[in-house]
Amino acid sequence: MGVDLYMNYDVLVIGAGPAGYVCAIRASQLGQKTALVDKQWLGGVCLNVGCIPSKALLKNAEVAETLRHRGKEFGFSFENLKLDYGAAVKRSRQVSNRLVKGVEFLMKKNKIDVHMGAAELKSASTVEVTANDGSKQTHTAKNVVIATGASIGVPPGITIDGAKVVSYKEAILQETLPASAIVIGGGAIGMEFATVWNAYGSAVTIVEMLPRIAPLEDEEVSKELTTQFGKRGIKVKAATRFESIDASGEKVKVTVSGAGGSETLEADQVLVATGFKPNSKGIGLEAVGVATTGRRFIEIDGGMRTNVPGVWAIGDVTGKLLLAHVGSAQAIVCAETIAGHDTVTLDYDMMPRATYCQPQVASFGYTEAQAKEKGYEVKMAKFNFQANGKALGLGDYAGWVKIVADAKYGEILGAHLIGPEVTELLPEFTLAHNLELTAEEIARNVHAHPTLSEVIMEAAHGLTGGYIHM
Repeated sequence: MGVDLYMNYDVLVIGAGPAGYVCAIRASQLGQKTALVDKQWLGGVCLNVGCIPSKALLKNAEVAETLRHRGKEFGFSFENLKLDYGAAVKRSRQVSNRLVKGVEFLMKKNKIDVHMGAAELKSASTVEVTANDGSKQTHTAKNVVIATGASIGVPPGITIDGAKVVSYKEAILQETLPASAIVIGGGAIGMEFATVWNAYGSAVTIVEMLPRIAPLEDEEVSKELTTQFGKRGIKVKAATRFESIDASGEKVKVTVSGAGGSETLEADQVLVATGFKPNSKGIGLEAVGVATTGRRFIEIDGGMRTNVPGVWAIGDVTGKLLLAHVGSAQAIVCAETIAGHDTVTLDYDMMPRATYCQPQVASFGYTEAQAKEKGYEVKMAKFNFQANGKALGLGDYAGWVKIVADAKYGEILGAHLIGPEVTELLPEFTLAHNLELTAEEIARNVHAHPTLSEVIMEAAHGLTGGYIHM
């Protein structure tokens, strides 16, 4: 088939996830003639089969957990409680579809051309797009932004069959619940699916190669999370290495090895949640000369420039921090840099991190150990949700808030939260850090009563003059 040469653009973005579509919107707002290309979805993995539908499932899981195990506490009972997991999945699809339509509207509102197809760089300013029917279009642009994201990294010896052995994509779309499941990987995806399936009655075991689940979080957070998972019946096998998998029988058999030697686990389904690799192959990086790391993440500077003038990269494909909100922040910086607009420099160490298991986990900045390694004299304060009236009223009071601060100047170096809705509490800390506020100023900020946010205030008091309610 022939190749059609289409109009020039100021900015052409490859990839329509939270990094790509946000970059396109900001570029258009700044007067750039903009196009967006994606081979599958507007909204990317996040809106379609990732963070958005999973949050809908987690809300269902919260309700299911309450109905199954806490009726006596709240004063209700059922003679024949029925939980329809398929209905939960269908609701999650409705939530996802609504947001995807919202992105479609935003593209039209901002006069952004959308081209669906697989994109490949032919030069630093030329992109060929192959549609599903095989037809090709060639577009030229002064600036090409790569926002192709990442995909699951499957360890050697594992084959995703979509039935007995699944990735997050199959897991989030399936309308049947596994009676038992083994989750390989104790990161955010693994812990969130463990929460959902356990709430609906599945027997769940998490296998994590590193010494603890949530391995990037504060050690105390990992310990508390393991304890709370145990109370819910989720088994955690940390410091346990995956060896082999046999999906040929009625049950899936997973052989693992740990301090106690080798053992074989059995379940109806295995979820592989072991991390991600960049979507940087097959898009023409080599032909153009775009530099990548040893793991094929695209190398960028603070303005999101690659080593090739006119070629930029944002989001998971850069490997900076594989989180949707980080990709969106990079997107805005990238568009503003292209347009010559005032912008900021991102500090990846201080980006917010959130995991929506139960209890929730949220953090930013340095742990105590990391702060000490960097030479700070550290002060720490921690306040439990068990002493918080709102948490007690919710019947959800496991966990705490910990603040790590510099003893000399009072600078907030990090915060580590585990407990009810802590992902919603985190922005107070990141805003305080960005504005160079101290724990004293957080403590003096009057927090409404009763709210969960009072735990932040109490922890700040603990750093500055003494806890009030402990």
